[in-house]
Amino acid sequence: MSDRYILGVSAFYHDSAACLVRNGEIIAAAQEERFSRRKGDEAIPSRAAAFCLRQGGIDASRLDAVAFYDKPLLKLDRLLETYLAIAPRGVRSFLHAAPRWSRQRLTLEQQLREALGGYQGRMLFAEHHESHAASAFFPSPFHDAAVLTIDGVGEWATASIAHGQGNRLTLLREQHFPDSLGLLYSAFTHHAGFRVNSGEYKLMGLAPYGEPRYMEAIYRHLVSLRDDGSFILDQRYFDYMGGLAMTNRRFSALFGGPPRVPESPLTQREMDLARSVQEVCEEVVHRMARTAMRVTGSRRLCLAGGVALNAVANGKLLRDGVADELWIQPAAGDAGGAVGAALLAWHRYFQGARAPDGVHDGMHGALLGPAYAAPEIRAALDAEGAVLHGMSRDDVVARAADALAAGQVVGWFDGAMEFGPRALGARSILADPRASHMQATINRKIKFREGFRPFAPAVLAERAHEYFDIDRPSPYMLLVAPVAAARRTPAADSGAWGIDRLNERRSDIPAVTHLDYSARLQTVTRESSPGLHELLTAFERRTGCPVLVNTSFNVRGEPIVCDARDAYACFMRTDLDVLAIPPFVLYKGEQPLTDAARWHTTLIPD
Repeated sequence: MSDRYILGVSAFYHDSAACLVRNGEIIAAAQEERFSRRKGDEAIPSRAAAFCLRQGGIDASRLDAVAFYDKPLLKLDRLLETYLAIAPRGVRSFLHAAPRWSRQRLTLEQQLREALGGYQGRMLFAEHHESHAASAFFPSPFHDAAVLTIDGVGEWATASIAHGQGNRLTLLREQHFPDSLGLLYSAFTHHAGFRVNSGEYKLMGLAPYGEPRYMEAIYRHLVSLRDDGSFILDQRYFDYMGGLAMTNRRFSALFGGPPRVPESPLTQREMDLARSVQEVCEEVVHRMARTAMRVTGSRRLCLAGGVALNAVANGKLLRDGVADELWIQPAAGDAGGAVGAALLAWHRYFQGARAPDGVHDGMHGALLGPAYAAPEIRAALDAEGAVLHGMSRDDVVARAADALAAGQVVGWFDGAMEFGPRALGARSILADPRASHMQATINRKIKFREGFRPFAPAVLAERAHEYFDIDRPSPYMLLVAPVAAARRTPAADSGAWGIDRLNERRSDIPAVTHLDYSARLQTVTRESSPGLHELLTAFERRTGCPVLVNTSFNVRGEPIVCDARDAYACFMRTDLDVLAIPPFVLYKGEQPLTDAARWHTTLIPD
């Protein structure tokens, strides 16, 4: 039988992406933002699709199907019903959204065909939460599992429970709009002064600085929570159904004032809001997961949807023993819907076989994006006027390890780019976690973002138990675990509170130890992340420490770098010391003062 190719596509909400599947195997996947350089790009992923087709060695005419990750007409039905139900209150929102809908969604099929060069073949459309569920189960290592998906909203569903068995996925339960855990969390994200659909990470990171003093108000006024995890939101406090904002005056009155002005100083109120909604989120996820296990009879759980990126809630599921085994789609948000749509089409419409081995997943370490050969890298860097040193891979690793051991910060660009929101050692900024100042330094001088935001540790998998209380792999940085007691430093009573507690030393790896002695870790194996494993091993030989700070290779407001030109621009605009792109190494002090560097030195404050 000849090979069958399916292209999965997600678009038109945020973080559009494409994924190519051949005979049920994921060949390539990438987000459009990495190519367009527009963060969260929602446009038809023409560049990402073109990359996937190149990676597969085919053109669009060779595709057996193109699968889209949701059903636009069903989503339109939800919008129209919502507007009619609350009329005339929703008229402003309707007038704002209607032209965009007619321009984008109602001509979706035509746009997709044109973006693929006039593709004439089969088009398939999956429901949004089916795509999420498929992205969670089909790449997982499990033959049988409960599948839980939670996000803002798809067409009507905001959460779902499904049962995955072999190559079949059966939807069992759904929670429907407007009752949404994702939208509840986003409402608090908005009220804390962060941007919805990108600031939720910040809210999760801010939570340990606060106290849960608003939890009672949330349960009393906002959320009517049932034992099975389903709930009702009191819409009198929200404005997302008919307005152009997430919250309203009643919400502000309940939580001590209007939304924080973005970029203004954080107060204890925002910290307490973050802690309160985080604990509510954890409880809802816990109940939903427990229900998923009960109705499926499985002891294995797969997660997807934007809420599945809440690594704190994920870690709590394991510590509480809700499931024996847990697998989370690394691109759990809408980008991963492209993976789910393609795999759902393969298994449902083409009756594709599936033979998981119980250990290895189908995401290939999430290293599914473009890689660049040495001549391409050299040409791109030469065009920028870069001063670079060519050498063997072993020497590049040695130079990078030496720089890290000396306290320098390294941009690490190696092999195929990651798919999903996490940098996993292919497009990473790396540093020594033993330095107390490193978290604040990277946030202020390299990432240009809020100083409270924690960094993740990348740790050699075989040494992880020495540093963290975890008994299983965490290859995709989606589990939060406590730092091992033996690594902790007794807290001194400094008298500081709130954000001022950031600089308190809490362990012998302080740059990756959060305020509550937790860490969102990545366990690194030679099989899943060979380049990062090699560098970690070299760093350990020099320092005795098998852990590195690992954060994404970008600055605030920009996508993770994709090619060598992006990497060099970020290198020159920040206080990165070294750029390692095997087989090349670049040192900041040797580089010409480019326009980007002048912009950095004149406009970026310390």
